Amino acid sequence: MTSKLIFLTNPIHPLVHAEMETFARVSVAKSTRDEDLIAGAREASIVVVRTPIPAALYDQAPNLLGVIRHGAGVDMIPIPEATARGIAVANAPGTNAVTVAEFAVGQMLSLAHRSAAANQRVRASGWASARALADDGIELAGKKVGLVGLGAIGQAVAKMCHFGFGMSVCGYRPSGRASLDFVEVTALEQVLARADFVVLACPLNESTKGLISRALLGKMKASAYLINVARGAVVDQQALVEALTEKRLAGAALDVFTQQPLPIESPLYGMENVLLSPHMAGVTDDSLRAMGSSVARQARQILGGHLPDHLVNHESASQVQQHLARQLGKS
Repeated sequence: MTSKLIFLTNPIHPLVHAEMETFARVSVAKSTRDEDLIAGAREASIVVVRTPIPAALYDQAPNLLGVIRHGAGVDMIPIPEATARGIAVANAPGTNAVTVAEFAVGQMLSLAHRSAAANQRVRASGWASARALADDGIELAGKKVGLVGLGAIGQAVAKMCHFGFGMSVCGYRPSGRASLDFVEVTALEQVLARADFVVLACPLNESTKGLISRALLGKMKASAYLINVARGAVVDQQALVEALTEKRLAGAALDVFTQQPLPIESPLYGMENVLLSPHMAGVTDDSLRAMGSSVARQARQILGGHLPDHLVNHESASQVQQHLARQLGKS
C-alpha cells in the first residue's frame, strides 16, 4: 500500500499530512493551474481536492481510485465524469459545520454592532466619527434569522442564534421537513421577506445556482442583512450590488463570490456596510484537522479496496467497487 500516491491540490494540516505518509506517498500540486493539477495527478491513486479540478485530469490519471473533497461541498469535482470511470467520489460532511456557523454568527454580530466599520473608521477618522456608528446598531436578541439550507451548517447556526441570542428561526429546505423543533420551515420567499438576517448555507448544485435572484432579493426588508457562507453562484451578485448601492438592504457579509478572488474593480470593496472575507468561513486549525482526518480515513479505506464512509456517487457503488477491485488487483 505504501507505493500508492495521494496527490493534494493544496497543502493540508501538517499532522494529517504526516499521518497519510504512514500508508502512502504524498505530493502537493505546484500550483492550482489546470496543467499543474493534471501533471501532479498522473500517478495518483487518490486526489484530495481543495480547489476545482478539471475533468481532463481523469484521462491522464490511469491509476486513479478516488477523489476526496477536503470539506463538504463537491462543486469543485466533475462528478459525472468520475462516476463514468468508476472513480469513487467522497467528501467530509459536517467536519467544519461549527466553524462555518461560528463565522456566520460572528459576521452577524459585526454587522449588527458596526464593529468592523468602527475599527476602520477609528483608525482613519478618529474616535468621534467611529463612535457615531453605534447609534445605528442593533441587537441580535429578539430578531429573526432566516436560513437558506438546513443541513449541518444551517442547523449549527440555528442553535447558536436561538439558544445563544434568543432569536427566532425560520428556514427553507427543499424537502420541507423541519430538522429542529424550534425552526419554522417555510417557503423561500417567506424566509427572505421576514428575516432580519438571512444566512445562506446551502450547497451549490443545479437547483441552487442563482437561487437568490433579483426578484427574491427584492423581497427582503430594507433593514435586513444577507450573510453568504454558501457559494457565490447561489446569489445574483450584480443584483445584490445594486440592492446594497440603492440601500434596499442594510448590509451584507460575503465570504464567497461568483469570481474568486474577487476582482479588484468590484464596487463591493468600497461599501462600508459590506464585510468581505476570502472564502475562509470553514477554515481554522481545528477544522483543518477534522476535515483532514476524515479525508485520511477515507483514503485508507479506498486504498484498502473498500468504499469510503461518505461516498458521494453512492448510486454507482457497485461500479466503484468493481473499479477498485480491478485496479488494486493489478498492483
